[in-house]
Amino acid sequence: MDKSATYDATRDRVEHYFDRSATKVWERLTSDAPVSGVRATVRAGRDRMRDLMLAQLPADLHGARVLDAGCGTGAMAVELATRGADVVAVDISPELIKIAEARCPDGLRGQITFASGDMLSPELGQFDHALAMDSMIYYGASSVARMLAGVAPRITTSMIFTLAPRTPLLMTMWRVGKIFPSSDRSPSMIPESCARVSKALETLGAGGSLREIERINSGFYISTALEFRP
Repeated sequence: MDKSATYDATRDRVEHYFDRSATKVWERLTSDAPVSGVRATVRAGRDRMRDLMLAQLPADLHGARVLDAGCGTGAMAVELATRGADVVAVDISPELIKIAEARCPDGLRGQITFASGDMLSPELGQFDHALAMDSMIYYGASSVARMLAGVAPRITTSMIFTLAPRTPLLMTMWRVGKIFPSSDRSPSMIPESCARVSKALETLGAGGSLREIERINSGFYISTALEFRP
C-alpha cells in the first residue's frame, strides 16, 4: 500500500472521530466540568503532559513562531501565546477548532492563528518550535519517522511530541476500551518506542536526533514525551 495513502486514511479516521463521534466528549474533558473517575485521570495526565512539553521550551517565547500540531481545544496554544509566541494552532477537526477559537482569551487572539487541516502541511511555513501532544499516537513507527523527516526542514530548533508507549498494560487497557464507551472511543492508537522510531528514521536516511524525555502515568492516561531535533 502507498505510504501516503496509509497516512491519509488514518488522518481521515481521526477527523471522523473528533468531528462526528466525540466532539462533546473532548469539549467536556478539556474543560473544568465534572467528569467520571476514569476520565478525571485522563484529564490530569493530559495536564501534566502539557506542562512537561511546555517545560522543554524557553519561558520567554517573544519573537518565536511555534506550531501547535493537533491543537484540539486550544489549551497548549493559549499557554504558548501567553509566553509571547506567535502560534499557528492546527487541528484536523473543524469542530475542535471552533471550540478552541471560542475559548481563546481576547487579549491573545492576535497571537494565535487557528486553522483546520493537515497539522504538518508545508503550507503552514517555518517554525522555531513545534509541539504535537497526543496527535501522532495513531501512527506506527515508519509513519512517525516520515512525519518527522517531512517537517524537519521547517523546524529550526525542536519538535516535542508524544507517543503511546509499548507496555502490556496500556495495550490491554486500550483493547478492552475502558477509557471511552464504544460509541465514542477514539481510533486505534499504535503503541511505539523511541528506539523503533529512531530505527525508522535511520532506514529513511533522515538526519536529526531523537530522545525520550519522560513518561506520564496517570491512571488511564499513559503517554511518553519525546524531542526531535532536525
